[in-house]
Amino acid sequence: MRRNKAMGGLVGLLFLCSVGYSQSKWELQKKEDGIEVYTRQVKDNPLKEIRVVCELPGTANNLVNLLKDVEHHSNWVYLNKKTQLLKRKSENSLIYYTEADMPWPLTDRDMVVEANFTPATKNNQARVEVKSIKDYIPQKKDLVRIPSSLAVWEITALPKGNIKIDYTFKVNPGGSVPAWLVNATVATGPTKTFQNLRKVLAQRAKDQKNI
Repeated sequence: MRRNKAMGGLVGLLFLCSVGYSQSKWELQKKEDGIEVYTRQVKDNPLKEIRVVCELPGTANNLVNLLKDVEHHSNWVYLNKKTQLLKRKSENSLIYYTEADMPWPLTDRDMVVEANFTPATKNNQARVEVKSIKDYIPQKKDLVRIPSSLAVWEITALPKGNIKIDYTFKVNPGGSVPAWLVNATVATGPTKTFQNLRKVLAQRAKDQKNI
């Protein structure tokens, strides 16, 4: 149980930070509450790439605005310790710092990322790319800095006030992490994160109706 939580925490942190590397085919690892988590092997990387597909309540811009609200990411990202905005480059480009409280025996991780948002267009589709940045701020002695990560959110509007999410990410977590253990428990963090995300979006939609 401790190992599952540890690996889930790592994936939870990386959740906020891949583009489609054409390698092996996607394999379904877990399906729960309508949340599908897939993995596939990536060339020259022992850790598998992850893909999450699901439907959530709300609009594309609802989700984009929630992702921009970085100071509150810890409300829904699994085992996220804190997230801090470092620079607002523009309305649709942010640089922020995020940190995960990893259970023993793993060392806590952190990273700095740049997030670029493409708000919903006339076809009701939105896109978000989040990429780690090296050496933006000094590394902390008690944390392992994630050296590289890249994630993509593809968000499409559906009938009846729902959206479809197609999320992928690929990462090098840095430090010493057993690849077999991460790959064996990789679906935990994304599943819990998207379950939390669904609750937050549903509550925001409810609050908007009551205004």
